[in-house]
Amino acid sequence: MRTTYTGRRARVPGEGHRSHNEVRGEVYGSVVQAGSVQGGIHIGAPPAAVRQTPWQLPPLVRVVDRSSELAALERHRARAERDGRPALASVSGLGGVGKTTVALRWLHGLRGRFPAGQLHADLGAQSPDGPEHPGEILARFLRAMGIPAQQVPAMLAERTVLYRSLTADRSLVVLLDDAATAAQVRPLLPGGGSVVAVTSRSRLPGLIVDGCYPLHLEPLAPEAAVELLSDTLADGRVGDEPEDARTLVALCAGLPLAVRIAGARLAARPGRRIATMVRSLAAEHQRLEALAIDGDHSVRAALDLSYRTLPPPAARLYRLLGLHPGREFDASVASVLLTTEADAARALDILHEASLLVDAPGERNRFHDLVRLHAAARAREEESPVERAEAVRRIADHYLASATRAEEIIDPQHRTMARDYGSVPVLVADVGAGPDAALDWLERELPNLMAVVHQARSAGLPTVCWQLADALWPLFLRRKFHDDWCAAHREGLAAARDLGDTVAECRMLTSGGLGELDAGHPGRALAMFERAAELFLGRGDLLGHARTLNYRGLALRGLGRPDEAAGYFARAATELPDHGDRRAGALARLNLADLALTIEQAGQTEQTDEARQTGETEEARQTGEAREARQAREAREARKIMWAEEAIRHAGAARTTLLDVGDTYNAARAATLLGRAQLAANRPGQAAELLSSALATLRGMTANYETARAVEGLAEVSERRGQTDLARTHYQEALDLYGSVGRSGYDEAEAVRSRLRRLERGGPDGS
Repeated sequence: MRTTYTGRRARVPGEGHRSHNEVRGEVYGSVVQAGSVQGGIHIGAPPAAVRQTPWQLPPLVRVVDRSSELAALERHRARAERDGRPALASVSGLGGVGKTTVALRWLHGLRGRFPAGQLHADLGAQSPDGPEHPGEILARFLRAMGIPAQQVPAMLAERTVLYRSLTADRSLVVLLDDAATAAQVRPLLPGGGSVVAVTSRSRLPGLIVDGCYPLHLEPLAPEAAVELLSDTLADGRVGDEPEDARTLVALCAGLPLAVRIAGARLAARPGRRIATMVRSLAAEHQRLEALAIDGDHSVRAALDLSYRTLPPPAARLYRLLGLHPGREFDASVASVLLTTEADAARALDILHEASLLVDAPGERNRFHDLVRLHAAARAREEESPVERAEAVRRIADHYLASATRAEEIIDPQHRTMARDYGSVPVLVADVGAGPDAALDWLERELPNLMAVVHQARSAGLPTVCWQLADALWPLFLRRKFHDDWCAAHREGLAAARDLGDTVAECRMLTSGGLGELDAGHPGRALAMFERAAELFLGRGDLLGHARTLNYRGLALRGLGRPDEAAGYFARAATELPDHGDRRAGALARLNLADLALTIEQAGQTEQTDEARQTGETEEARQTGEAREARQAREAREARKIMWAEEAIRHAGAARTTLLDVGDTYNAARAATLLGRAQLAANRPGQAAELLSSALATLRGMTANYETARAVEGLAEVSERRGQTDLARTHYQEALDLYGSVGRSGYDEAEAVRSRLRRLERGGPDGS
């Protein structure tokens, strides 16, 4: 209540019985008679007397593909209502991801359930002047609810008490936008059964203690981003150019702000094709500049706001991580870039809380694509060329040393060549204690390792390039990443030639040639092996030249020239031990055994096909022609046994040598070949024993292709013994294992499928 009031007379001291009482100005609430009072009297009235209903939420914009997030927020509100407590939720995420849009969509939908009003405040976490003080926000809230400015308490604590008193029996909706900290938010939480949504680029973990439901927004999925682009353009261009639209939103990495800006720029140019915008965004170093419009909407500006809030160590880590060539990384990379592991851990936590990094599977970290570009741009602007080069070298050395450590664990017999690191001590990642763990580490880090390989030459690190390709050998050999295998060695070969390092060139030619061979390109492989042979001879390296004999034999076999292949294998088996490499000589004998077994199997297939064609009847068996056919089959059977015995001789000798030199992996491969050869010689008992022994070793090495060969051999033993169900189980496992290694197991997988079909036609195990 407000009045202008002149009061009745009262006694005035010193004037006898005369009285005078005068009140001038505006009066709020009750009047105190106190002689002469001039100016306003402000005595707090009961809150109920000054109520008014605020409706402060900004207008809605269309929300695309956030139904699951909105449903989660509403479930949280319903639970809070059932429990008789306020509903508090935080919506966090990268700048431009749509936090406020989602919060508004949720809160606007509650208007019918919360008629007491809606409050909204921008807490200014990203403001150039710093975050708003909660006392100032409370003053605005109190005035919005009807408290006159003169009655707003001066102290934060008193404002908080009055605010909660006013909201104790009112159900409000409150949006606290762009919060800086949980401490800034807490005084602004109303009493009663209100609903509060807090948006922030920080995850605000402190609010969870207050019962807050945390919702972190990720960028839009591709189809949703296309829908948002179509909503922004609204002129049919997305429907006319669907592929370009998908490419455009991919370049925007699904960030709603980026998609809206790209769409707005296109909307301003109705005649421009989406493909034109795609071309303008294609160059990474120009993308952030292209995602800006009207000077006040810019992806870079949005990210700059987040960046400015970082403390110096976190800001520097952010910049240097922008130089990391891969999309994901673990904590060890941060430790490489900052002084101590503790500093790196704290800085990583800050980047996560600021939504500049997101979690990836396996306790890893990932940049949003546009954030990565922003971090790299900041590094170019704020780090000197020398500092950037040093950071790139530390990252490359870290991966090279870690991959080399994994190589040593997986394949200690492999001839690891010397590694050349920079002047700064190298941090080696924890790659695991055994071969399986080390292989898993290499596979998990393969995208980063390949990114380093591809970046190294342009970064002035050709030695790192070929040495890292060399360190990946055990992974490529066992898990058959053929595209990466060949690509890494092509880069490594170019780097070795840049350096004029013939030793490195020979290594890249031989290891890379084996990759080409395994990928189904024997002609390319043979050319690489022959070039390596020339280089070895030119250097007088007879051992290196002898090793190429084995490799050339493998390529010739792949080209369908088995006789020439056998000649090269035989020469290698003799020359390699003479030049001091017993292990390589044993591998040559292993190749001879495999070749002999292949010839035996080809003869068996020929015999089976002929038997199907003749379809002998009782009458035909009485003819001379049938007798000649029988004699021919007997001769082929004798040759089959001969080739099987040849395979047994070579595989047995190879296994003995490989066990002697400690090469358990290749000794297990030899045992597999020996077991299959014993089966071909009609000795299923010995075959089963050898194959089981090989399998026990190979399962511990995660070598799927070689494991599949052993399992397939056991399936054939079971089938030979009439154990059809067991054979079927083994064949199915072999099929799954062959399928896991891609092209390398394609032919073998088809053969296993054929055997499974044959077993299905034969029915269940009758034994």
